[in-house]
Amino acid sequence: MMLPAWLNITFNTPWLLSLLLLLPLIWVLQKRWPRPATLLSSEIILPKVNSVRLIIWKYSFVLRYLAVICLIIALARPQLPLREENIDAESIEIALIVDLSSSMLAQDFQPNRLEASKIVATQFIQKRMYDLFCLVVFAAESYTPVPLTSDHKLLISSLQGLQCGDLEDGTAIGMGLANGVARLKAGKAKSKIVILLTDGVNNAGYIQPATAAALAKDLGIRVYSIGVGSMGEALSPVTRRADGEYIFGYTRVEIDEPLLTKISEDTGGKYYRATDQESLERIYAEIDQLEKTKIQSTTIKLFKELYRYFLLAGMFFILLEVLIHRIWLKILP
Repeated sequence: MMLPAWLNITFNTPWLLSLLLLLPLIWVLQKRWPRPATLLSSEIILPKVNSVRLIIWKYSFVLRYLAVICLIIALARPQLPLREENIDAESIEIALIVDLSSSMLAQDFQPNRLEASKIVATQFIQKRMYDLFCLVVFAAESYTPVPLTSDHKLLISSLQGLQCGDLEDGTAIGMGLANGVARLKAGKAKSKIVILLTDGVNNAGYIQPATAAALAKDLGIRVYSIGVGSMGEALSPVTRRADGEYIFGYTRVEIDEPLLTKISEDTGGKYYRATDQESLERIYAEIDQLEKTKIQSTTIKLFKELYRYFLLAGMFFILLEVLIHRIWLKILP
């Protein structure tokens, strides 16, 4: 036989319910030492009200006690268990390293390489709800918009806000990779990976890609490199006007695939070439399948918070008592 739902109610801070034990004590004290207003003879007040009003006036204090009871219960945070979930989480730490050089605005992807990369990366993040991520960007220099975090909403929001032109133009692959590796070094997970997305050739920065790759290898961090760009030529920014607008023209797509391949192979990862958004989606899907690390099974209990109902009930009883005394009975304090 199933129990009524209210019998399953639990409290987040049950010790606060001990405050209810004070109510009988307060009632006894009030009986022994009533307020001056209640010492007035009933012969002075009561003849002025009919029997119904007399009864209501006499027992209106109950509303105050009900209000206090409801507020104490609300403070104890009553919760109704909804369900339990047994989760065999697969958690790793992932550094997303994104190229923000102006060539990422090339229109061989729709609407361009950067926007298409944002869409696919967002889908990847949403699938891996138990993983920690950090976001690193680079052009001629590198910085970290989001350090290692489990806050996927913040991560996706920062990812969607990335724009070319925020950094000095160039392609410092070594700087971006070294920055991402440094962020993962501080993490605690046993499994750590880098997803390095670029569309060019290393031509800036004071850290060489080989140096950053060696650091990743020493720390056991696998690097999955993705070269983004179609084969042949693509409509890309060729110069920039004084007002900041880019002027586009057809340029040859140049990606240092030998370098990216070596970085990935040396660290135990893999190099991929994405020529359109569909192939980029397949790459992320493969990485998603390759990188799964099981951790101990965890039971998560989901609750429905009930404190609002008791809070509203307490406020209702307070308001009702005020209305009875100040309006209906017209009794002054």
